Amino acid sequence: MEIPELPGDDALMVRVAHEDQDAFRLLVERWEQPVYAFLERMMGSREEALDLSQETFLRIYTQARRYRPQGQFRSWLFRIAGNLARSGLRRKRIVRWVRFDAPLHDRPTHAVTPETDLARAEARADVRRALQALPGRQREAVLLRHYAELSHREIAQSMGTTVPAVESLLQRAMVALRLHLADTM
Repeated sequence: MEIPELPGDDALMVRVAHEDQDAFRLLVERWEQPVYAFLERMMGSREEALDLSQETFLRIYTQARRYRPQGQFRSWLFRIAGNLARSGLRRKRIVRWVRFDAPLHDRPTHAVTPETDLARAEARADVRRALQALPGRQREAVLLRHYAELSHREIAQSMGTTVPAVESLLQRAMVALRLHLADTM
């Protein structure tokens, strides 16, 4: 028995532009978790991430006719999500970042001593503080690279800049993170 291939994101967007609800549902199912995870790290709040995630997909739906299928759906999607997050952060004028690790329930149940757990928690807190100290665009580039796992080209498209600019943002961010962490650890 052959397993049918799922339609690509561009093909789904063409169908969404023609108000195909099933195609939209497939896109949401495919992308809701990565978008939500990115927005939760950007906003530092599950509730805000959920609201912005819904707003992201609403915009995808309402702007479907304007989308040009050129194989760049993922960067377009994260550009919309990133723009919404930046707008939300500007409104709040508070930038908070969440943990840089897996949730506790994802840990194996075997053998972590309290001392090891405390050391890890302190290291996570140091990384959070180091991320908060980064300028906003550097922070966004790091999150898109390491959490959303976008390529440099996709990050450039998402942030509306060039690949060399992304590489520069990431390089400066890593230097700043190393310096900040070297001072605290």
